[in-house]
Formats: sequence, C-alpha cells, structure tokens
Amino acid sequence: MSADDACFVAKKLMMKCRDKGYPAPSTMLLNSVFNNSNLAAGRITPDQFITFQSTFLQVLNSVTGGTNKNPLGQLAMNAFEKMKSNTWNCSSLPAMIKTMRGSSNLSVCYVEAFMAPLSWATLTSQSGNCNSNDYDTLLLASRSVLLDVPSARTQLPAKVESQNMGKMMNMLKEMYDTMTEDQRTEVFNWAKEQILQNNFSCTLKKTSNSKSKMLDICKPTLKWLNVDGLNMIGPYISSLPLNDLDSASKDTLCDYFSSAKLKSSLSKATRISPSLAKKFLQNVQQCYTPKDFPNQIDNLGPLACFYKAASNLTPDLSKKLLTQLDSCDGSTTEKLKKDIISSMLSGPISAQALRDLGQHVTSLTPKQLSDLPKDNLKDALQNLGSSVEWSRSQLRSLAKNQLGSKKCGNVTTEDVMALQSVAAGLPSCALKNIKARELLADSEALTNITKQMEKRQLKAMLQGLVRNMTVSELLQKLSGPLLRSVSLSNLDKANISRLDEVQNKTWSLSQAAYLAKKMHDARKLEYRRLNSILRGITCKMIAEVNNTNMLDVAQAMTENPEWLSKAQAGCAAQKLFMSLEQERKDYFKNISEQKLAAIPTLLLIYLPPGKVKDLPDSVCQVFLDKMEAANLSSLPLQAPSRRALSNRALLCLTIGKNMSDLTSADVLRLGPLVCEVDPSELTLMAPDVITFSLQALASCQYIPPSHRANLIQLVTEMFGGPSNWTADTVELLGPLLLLNDTIVSALPNEPWLKDVLVFLRSRLTHISDAFKKKLFKVSTNPSTTNSTTSSPARKRRAADSNSYSNATEPTETLIVQLGQDNVYWTAAQLEMMSNSTFLATVEYLGSVTGYTAEQLAVLRKKAIQAFGPVAQMAGSAVLQLGCITQGFSNSELEQLQLPLDVLDDIAQCGWNYSQLSSVWKSVSKYNNLTAALLEAPDMVGLNRFICGLNSTEFSQLSLNAFRDAVGSMSGLQCPSEVLQQLKTLAVSAFGSVTSWTEAQVSEFDNIMAGLDAKEMSSLDSSVFSFFSQTCIPQVPPQVFSALSVAQLEALGPDNAVMVTSEQRAALTAEQRAALNVAAAGTVGQDEPQTQPAGAGAPALSVEGIYAFVKPALFLLIGILLL
Repeated sequence: MSADDACFVAKKLMMKCRDKGYPAPSTMLLNSVFNNSNLAAGRITPDQFITFQSTFLQVLNSVTGGTNKNPLGQLAMNAFEKMKSNTWNCSSLPAMIKTMRGSSNLSVCYVEAFMAPLSWATLTSQSGNCNSNDYDTLLLASRSVLLDVPSARTQLPAKVESQNMGKMMNMLKEMYDTMTEDQRTEVFNWAKEQILQNNFSCTLKKTSNSKSKMLDICKPTLKWLNVDGLNMIGPYISSLPLNDLDSASKDTLCDYFSSAKLKSSLSKATRISPSLAKKFLQNVQQCYTPKDFPNQIDNLGPLACFYKAASNLTPDLSKKLLTQLDSCDGSTTEKLKKDIISSMLSGPISAQALRDLGQHVTSLTPKQLSDLPKDNLKDALQNLGSSVEWSRSQLRSLAKNQLGSKKCGNVTTEDVMALQSVAAGLPSCALKNIKARELLADSEALTNITKQMEKRQLKAMLQGLVRNMTVSELLQKLSGPLLRSVSLSNLDKANISRLDEVQNKTWSLSQAAYLAKKMHDARKLEYRRLNSILRGITCKMIAEVNNTNMLDVAQAMTENPEWLSKAQAGCAAQKLFMSLEQERKDYFKNISEQKLAAIPTLLLIYLPPGKVKDLPDSVCQVFLDKMEAANLSSLPLQAPSRRALSNRALLCLTIGKNMSDLTSADVLRLGPLVCEVDPSELTLMAPDVITFSLQALASCQYIPPSHRANLIQLVTEMFGGPSNWTADTVELLGPLLLLNDTIVSALPNEPWLKDVLVFLRSRLTHISDAFKKKLFKVSTNPSTTNSTTSSPARKRRAADSNSYSNATEPTETLIVQLGQDNVYWTAAQLEMMSNSTFLATVEYLGSVTGYTAEQLAVLRKKAIQAFGPVAQMAGSAVLQLGCITQGFSNSELEQLQLPLDVLDDIAQCGWNYSQLSSVWKSVSKYNNLTAALLEAPDMVGLNRFICGLNSTEFSQLSLNAFRDAVGSMSGLQCPSEVLQQLKTLAVSAFGSVTSWTEAQVSEFDNIMAGLDAKEMSSLDSSVFSFFSQTCIPQVPPQVFSALSVAQLEALGPDNAVMVTSEQRAALTAEQRAALNVAAAGTVGQDEPQTQPAGAGAPALSVEGIYAFVKPALFLLIGILLL
C-alpha cells in the first residue's frame, strides 16, 4: 500500500468517526498513545514520535477542520524515498496499538482509523520480520481497511510466511460475505500461490519478483490441495477450478468430507457451480461403497442438490436428505422433496411427523393440508412461525382446516390472531369484523397477520378497523402493507401537521407525495428526517433549495438512496452542480479531493460528460474509490455520463502506464464501470486480464448494445465456438450468453447443460426467450435427460436437434421442474399427457401465463375430462385450473363458480376484453353482487375484471367506495374506452383533472391513460414523473402527442423508456428530442445530447480525501522505516 493509499484510507475511516459524532481526541489521549514510555525501548526516537503525532494531527485536522499547528511545508519530503531500501518497521506500531486499545474513550476511533491503513501497509510489505504477537496485533488493527475499502481486499501481501498464513486467511474468511465473486476468485488464486510457495517451494508465476526467482514452476500434477490447504481456503473453495480438484488426493478428500468440513466450507459459500459440485460429489462417492454412501447424507450440504437419491432410503436418511435440500433451486429438487415427504407421511400423521418436515410442509398440496389433523397442523404452524411462504391456495386450505366451516360473521378477532400469517387465507368478508384495539395492541401479531395478505384483504381489514377509532389514532398504530393501504381520502382526515408524526414509517409513493406536499406547504420540509417521504419530493421542491444549502440537502437525500427515483436524483444532481458552479467558475476543472469526496456518489454519476472529462488527475484516487462502489442501477441506461465515467476511470488507472500493464486488481477498481468498457479497449490488455475482465463482465446486468457484437467476437476468440464450450466455460461467462440468442441456441445439448442453465437463471435479472427455450429443450430431450453419459453419435444427434418433437410426453416430474416454461409444450405434446398426470399437476399448469389458443384448447379438453362439464365444475376445481380457464368460451366462463376472493389468482392470465366481461358476470352471479353493491374491498378484489363492467354499471359505482379503493387498484390493463369510464368516475370523485396533484396522479395509476388530449396537456409538468410506468404505454398516441416539451422532459427516465414506437412516431422532432433528454436524465444540462447506452451494477457510498497531507504521510512512512 502506497503513501497515497494509506493516507486516503486513513481519512476515509476518520470521516466515519466524525459522522458518528465522536469528538476529536484530546492531547492527553494522544500523549498516552504516541509518547508512552513503553515505546522508548523501540527503534524510534522521541523526536520521531513527536513527528508521528504531528502527522496524525494533520490528517485529523483535514477531516475535522481543526487548526493545523504544523504546516506541511516544514516536513522533510525525502523520508518517503527511504521506503525503497528499507522494510516497514514492525515493532513500534503494535506497541502504540496496544496502548490505544487500553482506552475506552470514543475519540480513540480516530487513532484506530489512522493506525488501520499503516498496519495493513506494514503487513503487506513485511517479509517475516514480525513476531507472532505483533502480527496478530497488526492484523486485528487493519480489519477495518478490508471492511471499508473494497480495493484493499485484493491488495494482498506478495509473501506471507507459513506461520502467519492461517491467521491472514481467517481474517479474509470473515470478509467473504462482503466480497464480489471476482474478489473471491482473486483471494483464492492468491492463497493457492502462497500455499505453493510455502509448502512446495514452487510458483505458478512465470515472471517472478526477485524474492521468488529461486522458485521452480509447479508441476501440473502436483497434489498441493492437502487437508491444511482445504482448511485454510475455507469458503473460497467455491472458486476452485475443476482441474484443481484433482490436486487433492483421494485420502485427503475422503477425510475432509467425512469430518463434515467440506459441508461447512461449501455451506458458507454463497454459491457453488454445478460442475464443481458434481465433481466433488463424484469424488467423495468413491470413498464409500454404494451401499455405505447413503449413511453420509448428513455431510452432503449443497452437494445434496445433485445427489441422485436411492429409492430405498430409510425414513431417518430421508429426513436427513430433506434438510440438505433447503439451499437447492426448487425447480430441480421439487419432485424429490415431494417423494421424500410422501414417504415420511405414508403412515398416521402425527404432530411429530409434521414437526420433522419443518419448512418443507410447504411442499404439501392444498388437499393434503386440508386433510391433516387440525391440532397436529396447528402445532406445526406454531413451530414454523411467520417466515414461511405459502401459495394462495395453500393459505385458503390452512385457514379452512383451522376454522372449519365458520361463516364470515362468526370469525372473531381471536381466530384471526391465532392464525397469524395464515390469516391471509381468510375471505375478505371475515376481516371486516376485526376489533381494532385488540389487534392493534399487539404490533408483532399485526405484522405477521398482514404479511402475506392481498390488497383486497388489507382494504377489508382497514374498513373494519376504521369503524372503531379515528384515522389519526389508527395511523399511529399501523405499519407495513396495512399502512400503505390507507387511501389518500382517509389520510387527509388524519389532520397531520408535524413531521414527527409520520417520519419513521414506510409510505407508498402516493402517500409520500401527499405528505411531502403537506410538509412543504407548511415549511416543515426537513430532508434529513424525511425517510420514505423522500419519494414524494418533486423537482420543483428541489429547485427551491437555496444554493448555499444544496450540498447539505443533497447529502441528506442520498442517505436514503432506496427512496430516490432516477428523476429525483437527476434533478438533485443538476441543482447541486449548478450551485457549485456558481460558487466558483470551472468548479470541476479545479476541484480538490476534499470537495469531490463531499459530493454524494449517487449524484456524482450524473455529472455531464464534459465536466467528467475535465476532472484533474489529482482527484483520481477519490474518483476511483467512489466509482468502484457506485450504484449505476440508479443512473439511466441512456445517460451519456456512463461512457464518460468509464473513460475517465481508465485514464486514471493508466496514469504512467499502458493498457497492457493493467492487472486484474485494476479491473476490479473499475467496479460497475467495467460494464461500460469498449471491447476494443479490452483487447489492449494482457491475455489473462482479458479473461478476468470477461468474467467480471458476466456480472453486469446490462451491456451497451453498441458493444455487444464486438464483445461476442472477443468471447469466441478467447473461448472458441459455443458448440464446443464445457460446463465451466458456460458457468464462467454466465449472463454474457444473453447478449446473443445464436450463442444460446448453439450451446451443446449435453446432460450437464440443464443444471448449468438453472444455475445461471438465478443470477439473471432478465431472461431471454432463447434462454428459456434452450432450458426447456435440454430439460425435455431424452438424449440429455435419460443418461449421464452420451455416445459421440448421441451427442451429434442432440447438437443437431432443433425441435422439441423428440421429447417424451409431459410427466409430473418435468411439469413440476419446468414451472412457467411449461408454456413451451406443443399442443400435440400436451395432448399426450395422461389424465393422472394432468390431475397431479393441474395447479402447476394453471399457474402458467402465455398459452396459445391451440394449447388452451387442449388443456380445456383435459380439464373437462378430469372435472366434468364446465357448468358442473366445483369451485375447488376452478381454483386449481387457474389460467387454463382462459380456454373456456365466454358462455362457459359465465357458468363458473368464482368467489370474489380468488380473482387475484387469475388476474394476470392474459384475458381479452370479452372474457373480462364474462368473468365479471360469473362473479356477480355467484357472489350475488351488483355494481351498486360493490364496496371498496370488492372493487380492489375484482382486479382487472372491473374492466368487464359496462357503462351503466360504472355509473352505478359508489363514489365513496371508489375514493377509498382507487389507490389499491394499481396495474389495471383495460381497453381505452374502459379507462375513459374510470377517468370519468375519478373526476366525479376527486374533481377536475387540472387540479390533480402528484399524489392523486400516483394513486390513479393506469386510470391516467383514460385522459383525453386536452386533459393530458392541462396537467402540471411536475406530476408526470409520478405517472406509473405501466400507464405510459396505454396512453393513446394521439393523446401522448399533445404533451408539451416541458411535460415530456418531466416524465423522468423510467417513464420515458416505456414510450412505445407508435407513441414516438406521433411526436414532432422537437418532442422526440425532449423525450430523449428525459430518457437520458439530462434535463437542464447545457451539453449536446446523444443517445449512448449504459450498464447497471451494485452499490455503496464512498468518502475520502488525501491530497494536501501527502507530504506528512511520506515523512511518517520514512519514520516507520527507520
């Protein structure tokens, strides 16, 4: 670690002490640390310790703003040069650290912050001069560096002596959860090199430093992975390359497995690739006979996900295997779990049997849950607690099991409280009788009860609660989803006047907008206390902030980044940059590290490209530290600053060197900006760094479209054609597969591909249709599912196969595994399905959306065969069928027995308008409802089926009920004429469109698409960023074209990217330019606008400054070297 780095880190850590409100250390405390008599025996003279203390004060004063009594110019500047020929002193620092630790004074935080980077620098530069106790002291003191400085995690010592290696790895194991996958790979490679040098006197480095030139290159066949090495690596074993597993002898691996240490290490790892897990499993199975291996099930851990269980496992072994399956992808092990559970429950079902199932009781079907003994199930539910997730049909079965045939009016508050989270299975009518004070007195019970409830249930519960107390009293007690279900109409009745009444609750967007306006109008808008209310802040409010206060406001806003939209962040950044430029001309050309560090990273990434380019080299350390941990997902994909930030970061990394000199550690310093690097720049790097960079790019959520073709070309140059890729190559490149559908389709149809694709699926934010089809193909193709090995001929047939016709008929196992991908069965294949398979899997098939008319016709036929004519189908059968009911004719739909409470289950099935009307007729008939009788919970429960009402029925709806319900009717997908009817209703309930506020626009959600051109153009610009994203595509093009330039710019990035090609085509050139500005998040920027693309990634804020104390640190390092 250089002097620059050490000083930078010290300041960063000191700023954390300052932000916690800790006072600066007193002279007495400093004297006890720096001038303690225990140090007199060391090699540093008293004068040198005075200088040491003086250096500390200069670093401290630069952070706290104190008076610097020792100007930097008076310090000798040549001390740093001594570091080139001397080792770091390893005796004085530990003595000072031990003295410091004797104090309980909070101010010691600053001294610890100062010592931490010096301790790490000492450790990373030592060649074994520290004794064991001193090494331990330095290691503990440097811990905060690894926790708070991501780049330090890969700036590891070139050499660690064997007696200290275990200690170093123990600390790195503590950091495992904070690291990215790429950082973990770097740590593994470093640890492997240390083990090879220390234990086998050889190296993998072809070009070694002077200290390792005497070492030979390690032989590929070296069995380096012994028990000590495995113990040392711990969870980093998940980064083990496949061929390295052969470096462990059979005896070593058998001992490691049988002692449960392998299970422990793999269980601590966040993920393990299928190819590595399978090879581990294959190797450890060789330690036992096939008969004896099942007795080792307890030691499998994550390997159990790939264990092909014998059918004759004992009940005890079955139970043990079941507990090992918790961490597995559900789609691959769901059938195995069901089989194990069936065997465990084959006899009389006792309370103990259910307790043994634990959370796997959720694998029981609704019918199985209904049939369980009531008391035994109650006991199991109490043991499970509220953390278990149930399906809607399971919840209904559980509630019915516990309450029997109780009618709604007979369900008591005590019943609901006894059910806890299972209360989400109750019909809405049973929740209207809740006694407010009893339930609200137990906040934990209320949280559990409402945790899995749907919007209609929450609205019904609120309807009951508000009868017994005022809204103001109620709001003080409510939290979570129940609080967010309170309508604006009721919120207005609470007469909120103080921020402290509402600041510590989590509000919906519409509620936050209402409260932000209320506080703003009352001049009580304190940004640091807003919390979730920050969501409701408008760009107009931000623009009103005084320039002198803007930096403080910006810092306050970014303390809660989860509540900031891209539109708000862009407005805050633009206002902040303007205020800084007014403070000093060319502010960013001459910015200091301290000033740059003060700008929140969340807003800095919005800096216009010209200003990014102008940043001086002197701020590179701070800039890179911020960018390494920036959250680019909060920056629009079309923001021009993405490319500018990436270019500036590369320039910072290449100061004094070429692109070919960059290392893997340098690439890690780019953080999410690696996603923006042009492939042509990657080709300038060393081959091993290119490979590492491609692996880092596989973690990107988004790659600029202009980069994709060249990136795919680079991938194929480095790894060959996709048809020849191995499992570990596919695992390595991961999400890069999504850049090209041809590559996905060309992957070899080998048996391993299914598990690898399932593994990758869990890491993806977007899954292409080509990916889903490939996974379906390898899951259902007999050549990849019926064997673990393939002959060359079979491999060729599999690779050449492009159809799904050679798949067997849909089986229960396949249907359970495929989930939503069951949509890819052809109608002919579905026709092959047996009646018993259909009955066993109907709920899985019924949950699938996107069926074609041909598929639905087959499934309708299967449904009638299984359950009888539609008119005679029981309600329970209709619930199981789910989206399959789309295949029924309109007249058949009108005959269904559909309770109002189940409509949420089928609302997303993709109904057409005439079907919506038929379902509404069925619901109204079965539930004895008319439009005039609909209460707020009913309107919410209808979901999109409210679109099926006719114009007469809309006019009959209760305005009071609509006012209460509309905020919970989000996501409606209705024809334009129906949205216009709902808009008319909203005008009747809330007044003229011209008076609608940001809160109301948010609350009305997709109903806003029912406005006509005149009404839409009459809205204030500030409301447009509060439109819902799902609403934008539903606005008719002729209405959308009525928006002004200011209104289009005010849409914000997230809404602008939802504009359809038809809507864009209706705009003028000037309007399209305004839309581009909105999409890029560059409203108010003077620079010319382009349309680049960007990438997304992870998050953390960074602070730090160091420039004007560099000379002090140079001298300090010189002192340590004496």
